[in-house]
Amino acid sequence: MNNTFSSVNSAFNAYKRMESSVNVTKKNLDQAVKENILSAEQSENLIEFLKNQPHIGPRFDFTHILYYLGGMIAIGAMTLFMNLGWESFGGFGIVFISLLYAAIALKLTNNFKAKGYDIPAGICGTFVIALTPLAVYGLQQALGLWPDESVYREYHRYIKWHWLYMELSTLAVGAIMAWKYKYPFLMMPIAVTLWYLSMDITAILSGGDYDWELRKLVSMYSGLLMIALAIWIDIRSRNKADYAFWIYLFGVIAFWLGMSLQYSDSELSKFIYFSVNLMMIFIGVLLVRRVFVVFGALGCSGYIGHLAFDIFKDSWLFPIVLTVLGLLVIYFGILWQKHEQGITNRVRKILPEPLRELLESK
Repeated sequence: MNNTFSSVNSAFNAYKRMESSVNVTKKNLDQAVKENILSAEQSENLIEFLKNQPHIGPRFDFTHILYYLGGMIAIGAMTLFMNLGWESFGGFGIVFISLLYAAIALKLTNNFKAKGYDIPAGICGTFVIALTPLAVYGLQQALGLWPDESVYREYHRYIKWHWLYMELSTLAVGAIMAWKYKYPFLMMPIAVTLWYLSMDITAILSGGDYDWELRKLVSMYSGLLMIALAIWIDIRSRNKADYAFWIYLFGVIAFWLGMSLQYSDSELSKFIYFSVNLMMIFIGVLLVRRVFVVFGALGCSGYIGHLAFDIFKDSWLFPIVLTVLGLLVIYFGILWQKHEQGITNRVRKILPEPLRELLESK
């Protein structure tokens, strides 16, 4: 019996390591039984063991789709889809309603947490954070501190320096909520706010002028800072839930957009851009973060399109060379598959221990 549970535990640990890249199903386990990798008893025990594990993270099933659909509708109603009718409540009215909504959401968060419904609890906690900029806006209106004729619904559409107080307050509330409840989805409004903050800081630096060159640079470098923050969070929480996902997402978007919108007539600069995108694909594979791979692939495709339609637009040889290059990449993939474990082990030996543990947990 001890050997059976030892085998089950080993199989479950292997399953956890494969989970991010392989979808393990009962069919896979049945095949493993046929190949004499697992016994039928071990397979059944493993299935039963997995069924009893708490599912903290999101899954692509109807229940979780309903959770997130309902949550995003509620959050969107108080953020993206806020209409001008709310202005009729006045500053104090907006503050009161925001606090009332937040109190209800906080109560639901605690109730869901107590009953073990982690996904709904995280969504309701996120709703509390999403209400923060609205409450701060109402307070500024009530105290006569609002500097112009802009209204809250413009917060998610335009870049203005005076959104700064709303953003800093949102980050503060988000940090408190994330510290107290520790649900990964709470990082979503924090990541969005960091992105907004980087753009509004640009407005402060440019004195309110639409200096697009400065905006692109700030977006690129703030994106890099967010990626660095995400890696730090990833390392710190490597044995827990995925708290870094949303920071990675918006960090990569900010960096990639800022970099891609840079203009240069230099072919060397364009090749460097291509190289950076290739590096993003490599980093994405290394960290098992698809967002790097997706945007890196978009950048590489854009550069190859530039070569095809601008540099070699009249060349019959270019498609042939590109085809050969594609086949070479496939061959490189075959070689990598053969030697992946050995190369991975050698590379990881020279990495710092926290980073090595992070990669080994993927």
